[in-house]
Amino acid sequence: MLSTSSSLLIIDTSTNYLSLGLYQNNTTHSIYEAVGTKQSDYILPRIQQLLQQHQTTLSKLKAIVYAQGPGAFTGLRIGLGVATGLGLATDLPLIGIPCLDAVAALKPAQPCVLAATDARMNELFFAWYNTLNHTRLSDYQVGSANSIQLPDGNLEGIGVGNAFGLNIDLPVAGENLMPTAEIYAELALTGRYPLTDSAHASLHYVRNKIALTAAEQAARKAERG
Repeated sequence: MLSTSSSLLIIDTSTNYLSLGLYQNNTTHSIYEAVGTKQSDYILPRIQQLLQQHQTTLSKLKAIVYAQGPGAFTGLRIGLGVATGLGLATDLPLIGIPCLDAVAALKPAQPCVLAATDARMNELFFAWYNTLNHTRLSDYQVGSANSIQLPDGNLEGIGVGNAFGLNIDLPVAGENLMPTAEIYAELALTGRYPLTDSAHASLHYVRNKIALTAAEQAARKAERG
């Protein structure tokens, strides 16, 4: 069981940014860096940098928190690989936090929140939440912007996530914000997400197909005129 006195390492590689955090003494120290496709080059040196700067070691941590997806396929695999490798080496438990849960947490105490992020290929990852009572109102989904509809019984809502920085129409107004390591630490400490060992850590995939063939890309371009 974690407490606010627990020390945590946070790893989020679900986007083109490398987001790392070290939670200790009720404070999250973070690194947030645009690395593009070079997550694997930077992640271990930056973790070492974070630990050294704050004078701690992996052996002093209570758990490793990682972004569980949905998100960038390759980035998520890198993050999970590093988290499980460090967990095995140090016998630390892992806590997977779904990425859309972290996005929704940026809008607390709201009855209807759309968490939506860029999934590329003209699609979004999204889910609806009631952040008043910490419940999810829909499945984790992937689809086009025009496929997103308000959950049954909700006439209005608000949105959050980098989808709101795209030039698209969505069913609610929202802010182009993404979660930091601090949000992942806060969620891990709620106790709502189980601790697991490295062998049973997993990712959330909502897209069966992660790339389009050349023919499919051409067909999509034709559809858009």
